[in-house]
Amino acid sequence: MKVTNIRKTIQSTKRLTNIIKVLSKFGFKEIIVDLGLDSFSSSNVQESDQEDNLSSRPLRMRHVLEELGPTYIKLGQILATRPDLIPVEWAEEFKHLQDNCGQVSFSEIEKVLNQEFPGRLHQLFASIDEVPLAAASMAQVHKAKLKNGTAVVLKVLRPGSSKLVEEDMALLEWLAQFVEDYFSNLGYSPVAVAAEFSREITKEMNFLQEAQSTDKLRRYFEDDPNIFFPKVYREVSTRNVLTMEEIKGRPLSAVDPKSLTPEERRRIVANGTDAVFKQCLKYGFFHADPHPGNIFLLPGQKLCFIDCGMTGHLDKKTAEQLIDLVASISQGNIDKLCRVVVELTDVDPMVTDRRDFRSDAQIMASTFQDADLKQLDITRLLSDFFDMLQRYQITCPSDLILLTKALTTIEGVAEHFDPSFNVLAHVEPQIREVVTKRYGFTALRDRMQKSMIEYVDLIESLPLNIQRIIDQVRHNRLTLNLEMKRIEHLADKVDLSSRLMGISMIISALIVGSSILILADSLAKKPGFLGVVGLIGLAGAGLYSAGFVASFLLPKKKKK
Repeated sequence: MKVTNIRKTIQSTKRLTNIIKVLSKFGFKEIIVDLGLDSFSSSNVQESDQEDNLSSRPLRMRHVLEELGPTYIKLGQILATRPDLIPVEWAEEFKHLQDNCGQVSFSEIEKVLNQEFPGRLHQLFASIDEVPLAAASMAQVHKAKLKNGTAVVLKVLRPGSSKLVEEDMALLEWLAQFVEDYFSNLGYSPVAVAAEFSREITKEMNFLQEAQSTDKLRRYFEDDPNIFFPKVYREVSTRNVLTMEEIKGRPLSAVDPKSLTPEERRRIVANGTDAVFKQCLKYGFFHADPHPGNIFLLPGQKLCFIDCGMTGHLDKKTAEQLIDLVASISQGNIDKLCRVVVELTDVDPMVTDRRDFRSDAQIMASTFQDADLKQLDITRLLSDFFDMLQRYQITCPSDLILLTKALTTIEGVAEHFDPSFNVLAHVEPQIREVVTKRYGFTALRDRMQKSMIEYVDLIESLPLNIQRIIDQVRHNRLTLNLEMKRIEHLADKVDLSSRLMGISMIISALIVGSSILILADSLAKKPGFLGVVGLIGLAGAGLYSAGFVASFLLPKKKKK
């Protein structure tokens, strides 16, 4: 084994020991026992406080994630957006996770800046404030000025964050694989969740991707007088340092609605709602975390969105499927709803054909059926839809979950600033425009024209394809490949049966042979050697039988 592998193993062992200690501290000893980790570090498995035992399990798990640090806080924040993977009450509790943490000394931040801009730091920046504007789990923000006097802010990745996240991700992937091997009825794949989390946190730690997302959204809204995204200075930005223009405003989280007039509050909510729905419906690329701390209020009730590290995509096909979903539910068309579920999630159609699934779908649709578009609560509709998917262990695309999160978040902002504001009524023209493009005469004509072109292409290529098949038959080259589903399980069963028969015959032979030896020894004039051999044979048969029985009782790894 390489020295580097040994070092990683030791680090993972130390981290796992710490995780066990924190889990036991907050009353999750049963998880440690269920995973078979209680013998791993028994000295750290201790009883939790009575106060922890009285708290709810989701609350205690939130405390666990907060104590374990940045990687696990981010994991909880991402799981909070996936109510299709975890229970709703857990997702709601994880929304309260805060990644604010202690500040890193400026000397440490300066080391990172010197590494990113070797020998050029003082050539690029006239000054950098040593007191940070904000300190989060992954990054720290400082005000600065470029050499030309432009006021900017620096978002700097905290020293050691990459290494810590890399170590934690290696351990999380191992734990996810361990859980998936031994627990097959979770309703989701822990390995898939770990992989999605790894992609998301890797994306958030790459500030060049955030710079690209910010620039993209800025271009979309460059002609909008009410929506603004900060300018990114690419020439002084790297993977670990993001330089953006300083925003002269206040975050909405620091704005008291009572200090604003009703008209000002209404404009704020209208601008925020327009921004999010335009991103989702018009551009198909959206800021997935538009909470009040990420929205700055500028003069004239203009809004500026920051922190574009978490974004979502909504391609044209998915957007059309989403429209079909809303239409099928509002019309009570269960057959269409089932088709949309299959298209969105790639689930086995046998699941949507089940009577209980269709019954639940009908109950859900009846809540929203025949509702006017202005009164249709799309966020609740999507949430109920995802709840139904979770009950049937159907995993939904992550971007749709992010879309629901964005819509829910901006609705929360609207409710905080102007509870009387009707979000759906305000964006009805945008929704109707999308629906018209999907079902209007022009859209139907375009789809029919496209289909006709595809049919013409098919007819044109049909003679050539038939000729190829005839040529292959003529030269005995035509092959037919059949995929026998689950045939490997039949082979496994046959192999297992043959092994069981072999083991049974060996045990039976040991018992019969040993009995004959013991009987022969008892009939001999001088009992001795044969009896001893017979007893040893019986003992071996007993041990063999015990191992045989134990192999069925112990948990087995799930075959992939």
